[in-house]
Amino acid sequence: MQVMASQRGAPGIASDLLSRILDRYDTAAFDVPNGHPRIRLVVQDGNGGESCWDVLLDADGARLVPAQGRGRPDALLSADLATWRQIADDVRAGLTAYRAGRLTIRHNLHLAVGLLAATSTRERGRLEVHCEQTSAGRVSTLQAGFGDPVVMIHGLGATKASFLPTIAALAPSFRTIAVDLPGFGDAAKPLRAAYDAPFFARSVVDVLDSLGLRRVHLVGHSLGGRVALEIALRQPERLQSVTLMMPSMAWRRTRRWAPYLRLVRPELGILQPVPRVIADPLVRQLVPGADTKWGAVAIDEFLRGFLDPRGRAAFYAAARSIYLEEPGGPDGFWARLPHITTPSLFIWGRGDRLVPAAFGRHVHDALPTAQQVTLDCGHVPQLECPAALHTAMRRFLVHHPVRAQPATTGVARLPSVAARH
Repeated sequence: MQVMASQRGAPGIASDLLSRILDRYDTAAFDVPNGHPRIRLVVQDGNGGESCWDVLLDADGARLVPAQGRGRPDALLSADLATWRQIADDVRAGLTAYRAGRLTIRHNLHLAVGLLAATSTRERGRLEVHCEQTSAGRVSTLQAGFGDPVVMIHGLGATKASFLPTIAALAPSFRTIAVDLPGFGDAAKPLRAAYDAPFFARSVVDVLDSLGLRRVHLVGHSLGGRVALEIALRQPERLQSVTLMMPSMAWRRTRRWAPYLRLVRPELGILQPVPRVIADPLVRQLVPGADTKWGAVAIDEFLRGFLDPRGRAAFYAAARSIYLEEPGGPDGFWARLPHITTPSLFIWGRGDRLVPAAFGRHVHDALPTAQQVTLDCGHVPQLECPAALHTAMRRFLVHHPVRAQPATTGVARLPSVAARH
């Protein structure tokens, strides 16, 4: 990999380290999106100065060049020289540094994590970023580890990247797979899709078929928890266990806005102008811990979807379906819940204002066989109290090992970049 002579000296040392990292790039670990994405690598010198390089990605590999102008890159990774040296010396150090807060990632987390995955290791069970095909179009996944498969479904407005701490915690013992739901992250965003629990459930089962997974542990957070419950109700034979982290559930209180909301079409979201300069401060007021490292990443991921017209319409449609779900009646949510037979673990947060822990008593009445755990956290336990969360999850999962079954024959992984996009 060529480096310009003007970059020698202290910046030249940094460029040599970055070149060593990029020399490990493996195209088989990362399905790169179209459009020639540009990732900026920033090396801090400890005295307030920094040097920058850009990584240009395509289906054939990665190329390191001097930083190109002052325009915003698609993704940004920043660390001091010592951290970059550790990443160059140890293929596992990139994600470790990110989790420890020594490596900062901004903008497109999918691209940044894909770069770290593709430059990490060729060992079995490494982190990989791939696209799978579903009935709703392509779906992006993060995969790592080997063992019994654990499939993870994110919450409303989030992406598969919200499970990075959980992947890191479980991958040594399980095959972990975090999925972007259609409409979010790097998944397809069909404009007229229902974006309700049955729609999402079909997409997740399509991913299981694409990966040849006959039976899995399913983990769902918030909206993803509601999707996991739908799969447990519709296709329990595909699940060995289900873990519900603050699952969204049908409202038991009067929904006074329901008659009006039924008249509003979420597709109108594509016509709503939402400049970043306006959306960013509004989202910061709504996201707990917005001023923290994890909060900033969550805001980046949310805005990446919400500022896309189709992503915005998908967000509105999914939020609308949550609010309008019928709680009562013979086909209502609370009448269906007792029919779940899959071993279930419900996890609540004492400080959760979105899905209060008080829902636990209603779950106990409807599904007394389910296990329940309450943690000292808000709505995002994988970021707020990861140790307690992952201890509870491991304890539950190991008591329900997946029975060996032949793999399904389903839709194959998308075979080429052209087909993926």
